[in-house]
Amino acid sequence: MKSHPLFEKLRIFAPGPTPVPESVLAQMSLPPLHHRTEEFGRILDRTRKNLSWLFQTDQRAYVLACSGTGAMEATIVNLCAAGDEVVVINGGKFGERWTKLAQRYGLKVHELKFDWGEAADPAQVVAALKQNPNVRAVLMQASETSTGAYHPVEQIAKAVHETSDALVCVDAITALGVSPLPMDKWGLDVVISGSQKAFMLPPGLAFMSLSERANQARKRTSIPNFYFSLAEEDKVFDKAQTAWTPAVSLIVGLDMVLARMREAGLEAIFNHHARLAEGTRHGVTAMGLSLLAKKSPSASVTSVLLPAGMTNGDKIISHLRDRYGMTVADGQDHYKGKMFRIAHLGYYDELDMLTVLSAVELTLDKLGIPVKLGQGVGAAARYFRESENQV
Repeated sequence: MKSHPLFEKLRIFAPGPTPVPESVLAQMSLPPLHHRTEEFGRILDRTRKNLSWLFQTDQRAYVLACSGTGAMEATIVNLCAAGDEVVVINGGKFGERWTKLAQRYGLKVHELKFDWGEAADPAQVVAALKQNPNVRAVLMQASETSTGAYHPVEQIAKAVHETSDALVCVDAITALGVSPLPMDKWGLDVVISGSQKAFMLPPGLAFMSLSERANQARKRTSIPNFYFSLAEEDKVFDKAQTAWTPAVSLIVGLDMVLARMREAGLEAIFNHHARLAEGTRHGVTAMGLSLLAKKSPSASVTSVLLPAGMTNGDKIISHLRDRYGMTVADGQDHYKGKMFRIAHLGYYDELDMLTVLSAVELTLDKLGIPVKLGQGVGAAARYFRESENQV
């Protein structure tokens, strides 16, 4: 029996949008500031500096009014020239998006495809660069949201820099603010992210930062651009303004979130996400379910394969939604209907993960799939208890 609407809660466990803290929602509900006032300029300046702290860079952090895909496009149009060669690491739906963007702008793409759920192999990246010495950039994800796999960003960046002058461009949309990703230390040339992930905000903002090497590469771009022109942003950056009308209320919320993240500290943030992810994996596997990303799982999202013999994952997803008001993400592309994805990035804690695991157990039992109620929840709870003082 479904809960009465009076008592029903909506719970979102998809890897974006993620839940927004009530205090942040309240802050964003205030009347919007005008974007050319000194008051808003101070907020924007503060958020940009705090973003650079999170990116772990001495370089500028740009705030764009768009989704994360807009920052991916901004990477292409600001750093590349028509006909440039690029290597794309494609291990899922969002690696595929790099390919589509690059091809749309007339770039020659050397695509390295990896099985979904598998991490990229740095040796294969090196081989592609040696075979194609004119490659200008390597485009990749950190956390591949569609599969729950995490690519070895540090090792790939090191291998690229030892092999060529190509730029290392990282989509960290579901990785920034979740896992260690020190931009300057690892030699990452472009890092991008988005507001509706670990930043605990609604969709509508994208963030990006460029290394000095990447900024030098901007001088040779020949791809027409307007809205995503970083040159236009640079004209007003030091005036604490944006080139175009910013998403004012979202930036006010971002200011609050980043202040809290700085107060918590990077180590605590990374440990928190790693712990939630590991506890979730303990729970899922204790139910007898399998993970898509077994060898290099992301701390952002866990991708769960359907039980043996079950071919319609929509039943699990729809029952979670209709019975418990709970949203988990479906698989994408050829995994659609064959798995579901549980997010644990941003505004979640241990009890949230126990809640979603409990709902999954109840759903499996309702659908007649053999599961011992409490087994997955118990495994996760024991992990959370035993690991509490280890981070």
